[in-house]
Amino acid sequence: MNSEAAKPAMNIFERYLTLWVALCIVAGIGLGHFIPQPFQLIGRAEIAKVNIPVAVLIWLMIIPMLLRIDFSALHQVREHWRGIGITLFINWAVKPFSMAALGWLFIGVLFAPMLAAPEIDSYIAGLIILAAAPCTAMVFVWSNLTNGEPHFTLSQVALNDVIMIFAFAPIVALLLGISSITVPWQTLMLSVGLYIVLPVIFAQVLRKWLLARGGEDRLRSALEFLQPVSLVSLLAMLVLLFSFQGEQIIAQPLVIALLAVPIIIQVYFNSGLAYLLSRRLGVAHCVAGPSALIGASNFFELAVAVAISLFGFNSGAALATVVGVLVEVPVMLSVVRIVNSSRGWYEKPARS
Repeated sequence: MNSEAAKPAMNIFERYLTLWVALCIVAGIGLGHFIPQPFQLIGRAEIAKVNIPVAVLIWLMIIPMLLRIDFSALHQVREHWRGIGITLFINWAVKPFSMAALGWLFIGVLFAPMLAAPEIDSYIAGLIILAAAPCTAMVFVWSNLTNGEPHFTLSQVALNDVIMIFAFAPIVALLLGISSITVPWQTLMLSVGLYIVLPVIFAQVLRKWLLARGGEDRLRSALEFLQPVSLVSLLAMLVLLFSFQGEQIIAQPLVIALLAVPIIIQVYFNSGLAYLLSRRLGVAHCVAGPSALIGASNFFELAVAVAISLFGFNSGAALATVVGVLVEVPVMLSVVRIVNSSRGWYEKPARS
């Protein structure tokens, strides 16, 4: 990795990021409950179910990560073929099916007496839809927080996007028992364009301009300036997401808490499995971290759009995908913390 790609030491703001996240969640719920009108207006600023204000914040989050990527070094990702294989295995052979099993166990059996019977199948369907599409933009944030290898992260996200076009609908149809599903292709393609293609192009143009104007020192200064902007954007996005659902959270706290259980378990299960497989196969920690995080996170924009198109805006399936949005950031931050704190253990030679 080039010197400009090195991640600076954590400042106080980054060190206590979990606290700021908790405060933003509380603030978002409160704002969405007590003054819902302005946030409902922001929530309706959508194109093909993609919220534009959220998309702008995601841009501000991921541009600093994409600036670190040197396309001339992208061929080095071939050295990390084991990490790519592990992530693909988790995303497409494990995650959707493990979520189906967890949804059936917790929502269909253990929690069934506490839920409205007509909505149980819809809740399970929403959980499956959520798990069937791997995350795109947010994984750049998680990878950056673990000092992950940026070329691996970009290559893995691009590969997942290509596979998703062909595999998402058949997997959802198989697990839901639906002969055919309507995938909102406009949402899928717009999301990929907004969150991957355009930011990558913009970041590479900006990177070349900075290097031409002042070399690596200029690039390093820009990255140091943009790092706080990235984290502030993450927190602002949290306030928006939780404000959009503030009234639902307060109106249905038990349902949301119950739906969160299988989602949280599957995040830890899939990230843990990817992390342990990476260590077993000798994958470098800078690849194992993003591999675990990519393997556990979800493409919530697509999941929400599919759930609404299949089951309706007020369905249990739509609510289940929204719960995925709400727990994504806090839970993934805890996975980041685990990955970072376990690096010493990870890099110790495994006993035979």
